[in-house]
Amino acid sequence: MITAFIFFAHLIFGLVIFTKKWQDDNITSAFLNIGLIAILFTVGWTITGIVAKALMEPPGLGIYFDRDTFSLALLSVAEYLFYKMYYGEDPIEAGKEKQ
Repeated sequence: MITAFIFFAHLIFGLVIFTKKWQDDNITSAFLNIGLIAILFTVGWTITGIVAKALMEPPGLGIYFDRDTFSLALLSVAEYLFYKMYYGEDPIEAGKEKQ
């Protein structure tokens, strides 16, 4: 159940970024951002899977939080920090600094 929620959150995030980039820039930028998100998700899941394998056994912490769910949760935290920086608001807009 936790795994399904994490996948659903990634799907919603991808749709939001696609729509935002399509409206702000163009359709090419929207598809490039979706490609970036997909690549970072697949590579990141592989890396966090290696970390999870080193830290815990396959059953994990229970039936709903196994090793794969742990690696997805770890990936989600890392992605949140990266995307907060990458898609954060620009410090300068229209020649004025934001305060």
